[in-house]
Amino acid sequence: MEVLRERVEALRHRAIAPTEKGFGTIAAGKTVTAAALELQRPPALGGEFTMPLLVLRDSALRHNAAVMAGWCAAAGVRLAPHGKTTMAPQLFTRQLDAGAAGITAATISQAQVFRSFGISKILIANELTDLAGIRWLAAELSADQDWECFAYVDSLAGVTLLDEALATAGASRPLRVLVELGFPGGRTGCRGIAGALAVAAAVEQASLLELAGTAGYEGGLGHDAEPQTLAAVAGYCRQLRELGEALAALVADPIISVGGSAYFDVAARELDGAAAEVLLRSGCYLTHDHGEYARIGPAGRGSGPQLIPAIELWAPVLSAPEPGLALACAGRRDVAFDQGLPTPLWIRRPDGVVLPAGDLTVTRLDDQHAYLSLPEGTALAPGDLVGFGISHPCTTFDKWRVIPVVDDDYQVIDAIHTFF
Repeated sequence: MEVLRERVEALRHRAIAPTEKGFGTIAAGKTVTAAALELQRPPALGGEFTMPLLVLRDSALRHNAAVMAGWCAAAGVRLAPHGKTTMAPQLFTRQLDAGAAGITAATISQAQVFRSFGISKILIANELTDLAGIRWLAAELSADQDWECFAYVDSLAGVTLLDEALATAGASRPLRVLVELGFPGGRTGCRGIAGALAVAAAVEQASLLELAGTAGYEGGLGHDAEPQTLAAVAGYCRQLRELGEALAALVADPIISVGGSAYFDVAARELDGAAAEVLLRSGCYLTHDHGEYARIGPAGRGSGPQLIPAIELWAPVLSAPEPGLALACAGRRDVAFDQGLPTPLWIRRPDGVVLPAGDLTVTRLDDQHAYLSLPEGTALAPGDLVGFGISHPCTTFDKWRVIPVVDDDYQVIDAIHTFF
């Protein structure tokens, strides 16, 4: 953590260029840093920040980190949140300070970012077949004997490729691997327990792989909270438990890793009491949302930590060209649209008065326009601002390299750097 803290502190003093979205005016001709913003506390709305502007609410981030940590402790599980959600080392620090055991990556490139900031435990939740990436991994394993790293395997061919590539690259110690269990029609993972046990046996024979347990991803089984979907998730988690307990006899400290951001409560319930450490990988809990995860996640179903959405996108109204329609300057370049359109939350008038958005809805996004359907009695005009909630944090963060953090009065108190 010492290295991470030092490098995150350096980020706080990194100059923010006026070419970053939202900072074109406030950073023009002067040095702006996250540390300076904390001291100056400029307004995010109605001041020098240009629109559209994505912001993170500090109070919600703090709440979510704390309640998720408490929930995991009560459920008897550990957490290695997926770093691909934010790719923000400043936020990783918050998660680790709240008790996270490590950070999850999806690719070698992401793991390289995490290592550059000193993350000491990384779970690469994927199979590794990129030879250049494996060479980097071998060198990193050899250079730092204390670094903990895990990856997935799901085939005999994959085991052979990874083992031979590590050997060719001169790895001085084994890479710990989890046998991934999938399901028909899903993404990666062995299609059945028998196949997974065969892969585990191959790992046992490999020279530079060490069996650490099993892993899976239940999120691909559905995108709703219907009883049949929750039952399918529960059934899959029971299979994962069966595999994990079969492998426990071969592993000193076995791990079962599971848990996206939609059904981690079901995973924790089904794996309760398993003969292994249960390691969740949920990443979106820190910011939550007003869409996908609010609708189907544990918080919305009342069976998990009660999370608060932390992300808002603010955009100016450009035009109200016909009755019932207004256009705001925010679009697919600024906000996620793969799991639902943004949700209007607030209308801010030019005099600073903020009103609930009511039944205002987004019906369509272009690259830089949001089409707003105006219910009867709601009027928007150029000069108004609209504050939106988002759906799916992962594909919102990747559109911003620097994101202001605001207090509950929308004063900017920090700025988060992302590394996509």
